[in-house]
Amino acid sequence: MINYRQAREGDDVMRGRGFGGRGGRGRHRARRRRIRLLEPVLLLKLQEGPAHGYSLIEEMEAYGLGDIQPSALYRSLRGMEERSWISSTWDQEETQGPPRRIYHITPLGEQILSGWAEELEESKVHIDRLLDSYRSR
Repeated sequence: MINYRQAREGDDVMRGRGFGGRGGRGRHRARRRRIRLLEPVLLLKLQEGPAHGYSLIEEMEAYGLGDIQPSALYRSLRGMEERSWISSTWDQEETQGPPRRIYHITPLGEQILSGWAEELEESKVHIDRLLDSYRSR
């Protein structure tokens, strides 16, 4: 069984994220939190079915990631492919222009997504408790 937290945290620390990470205050922190949701959202969308990068960009608004830069999304896709969470093939038949990559979730990506969902459920419980306490004051 994969330890999805170690798989993700090790990558975050190596990239300068996690344990405080980089970035500023206020708006930048909120943006960083949204960006941290990018990988689970991408895995979720790919669990629904294979997709091109451009179609994934169009889906980000529904998850609060509508302002994501395409380069950040493609970097995430490449990183997830390097970690074997997703795979890609070239679509040469359905395009009128140059071939495009079609991304697919892998069994390892399914495990990572499942772990993320568990972690988000735990976080939701704590967030709800915090908000309930705030509202009851």
